[in-house]
Amino acid sequence: MSIMGILLTIAQPSYKQATIKAREAALKSNLSTFRDVIDQYYADQGSYPQVLTDLSEKGYLRQLPTDPFTRSDSTWVEISLQSEEGEAEGIYDVHSGSDLVALDGTAYNEW
Repeated sequence: MSIMGILLTIAQPSYKQATIKAREAALKSNLSTFRDVIDQYYADQGSYPQVLTDLSEKGYLRQLPTDPFTRSDSTWVEISLQSEEGEAEGIYDVHSGSDLVALDGTAYNEW
């Protein structure tokens, strides 16, 4: 029994790190998908989407992806393009809404 406890103690940090790496990979994939779809939307519509739900409503995405760290599809940080007058012209980029730091030391909301 004590051998099992020792092995579990050794394996737990590896499991946690593997889980974080998997979430990071999912976040990178989701961000890449978002950015590609926003570019496709701009090419087709001639303007950026005003809200992220426009992407799913117009068929560019089946549904908004879930942020793997906040576990929500409503916490994405929308980066809007500003006109010279200061008005928002639509969303041209997206970042994670998580305030956590990645294994490489960068913040997820800067990816």
